[in-house]
Amino acid sequence: MKQEKAPRIFVTYSHDSEEHKDRVREFSTFLRSEVGLDVHLDQWYDDHRRDWSAWAVEHLTEADFILVIASPEYKRRADGGAPPDVGRGSQFEAAILRDNLTRNLRRETARILPVVLPGRSVDEIPVFLNAHSTTHFLVDEISHHGVASLLAAISGHGQYPIPPRGEYRISNPRMPKAPAETRERTELLTALPWLSRSTDVRPGGARIDGTHHGDSVVLRPSLFSADAKGYVEFDLGKRYRRLTSVVGVLDDAAEADQVGYFRVYLDRSPGPEVEATLGKPGSVDVDVSGVLRLRLELYRPDTVASPMMAGAFMAGGRSARLPELAWGNPTLHREL
Repeated sequence: MKQEKAPRIFVTYSHDSEEHKDRVREFSTFLRSEVGLDVHLDQWYDDHRRDWSAWAVEHLTEADFILVIASPEYKRRADGGAPPDVGRGSQFEAAILRDNLTRNLRRETARILPVVLPGRSVDEIPVFLNAHSTTHFLVDEISHHGVASLLAAISGHGQYPIPPRGEYRISNPRMPKAPAETRERTELLTALPWLSRSTDVRPGGARIDGTHHGDSVVLRPSLFSADAKGYVEFDLGKRYRRLTSVVGVLDDAAEADQVGYFRVYLDRSPGPEVEATLGKPGSVDVDVSGVLRLRLELYRPDTVASPMMAGAFMAGGRSARLPELAWGNPTLHREL
């Protein structure tokens, strides 16, 4: 099976200062290298002479999403407060965005995403993007946790999915009241801060047994496995009641015969281990009441964990038996 195509992202911003340019490049690099988005930034395209207007039009037209980076100069130029010979590039790009919003307000509101990087302010978002009446994205740190709300908008998988609606009952004072039903709230585990993780584990989308899970814990080394077992740890703060998840081998795994193992540790106490194979996922439903620290493990027992040995296997045309596994949309439940 083909790997799901990453959304194409264009970053528009102004060159306020070298420090601001560096921060925008750091943010864009994180989204491309760590998250896997197809991000495009002007600083990466100075390798030869270009028609920058044509280049901008191409990316503004072809991008699935456009990230508008808030700053004082971008706001001034986008809102028409700068002289015509200052920041021509950002003025040109902002004019196209305004025109696109006028042409199709609903579609472009979902496509143009105002981003406020660390040290910047919501008040630096251009007026035409309606910062105080539409969604904007505060990135308080350049990390998976810091961009969680932005990634929810790009992936279409919200951090807090709407729960199923229960049965509506009209109260009758003549009838005895039934015992109150327990109501619960669900939250995606991946939205919590990651306290620690093994080198090859990352958040991302995973397709397991034909179902796409957009907020998963994925283990997929590229060349060799840096750790015998993949893991990630979270602080639950004793706030939750249950953890549920689908676990399995990725549908597009290169080696279809691999077996994956998955285990939960609750404050260092191991829970039961679940086995999964391609097309036969497992399920986890564990009580986490009173748990402070949660650890998820996933591994393939026959993986060649030594980099030197993995290199030797590859040189000899043999497989290093790399794991291609995921915890699919691990979800926390707590009572309201």
